[in-house]
Amino acid sequence: MSACVLAGALVLGLAAGDRFTLEWTHSVEREAWRETWEVADHHLHLVEAAVKGSGAGMEPGPGGHFQDGWWVWVPDLAPVAELNLAASGMTPSAWRFCGAECTDLGAAPGEALRLAPCAAS
Repeated sequence: MSACVLAGALVLGLAAGDRFTLEWTHSVEREAWRETWEVADHHLHLVEAAVKGSGAGMEPGPGGHFQDGWWVWVPDLAPVAELNLAASGMTPSAWRFCGAECTDLGAAPGEALRLAPCAAS
């Protein structure tokens, strides 16, 4: 079985290479933000981040370069056991999760959404 991520009660399949992307619109700057994550050793590892613009909290990280309309960089962060995604309903977009398929998460107000590797991942 391929790797998966739990998002609340949902089981989300991952694309080849055990990777997925999260994309959303920044709540203040109204610019797109995208992160590519990989599931490895029962943890989530951020392998790339990209922003469409810059501004309040949206500066590209060290080594950032402009590619196809995005500022792209490789963050130097330790793997995490889970991600908690806010679901205020007040942001301009949902969290767009793309693994084996794409789905929107947290568009309506509610509890934070916990993303974590499946037990078998």
